Amino acid sequence: MLRDLRNLGPASEKMLFQAGIETEAQLKEMGSVAAYCAVVRCAMSKPSLNLLWAIEGALTERDWKEIAQSERTLLLIAVDDFEKRYLK
Repeated sequence: MLRDLRNLGPASEKMLFQAGIETEAQLKEMGSVAAYCAVVRCAMSKPSLNLLWAIEGALTERDWKEIAQSERTLLLIAVDDFEKRYLK
């Protein structure tokens, strides 16, 4: 279950399921940026950026709070690039 991954609980799992991401393998294949963007597209309200940090931490086996500020900036740039490239 996705909620068994570090940083992801029932609420995160529900958002990921609504976006069609149901397994750890799917999450790993997509990566944190694409998975977060998928959740944003499917969510009734925009999820917090903490979900992006949580997914990245889950995929790299780190606590979401350990995602360094410089890495967060790179993730935000990647989200912006992904949205421009794939969500037009």
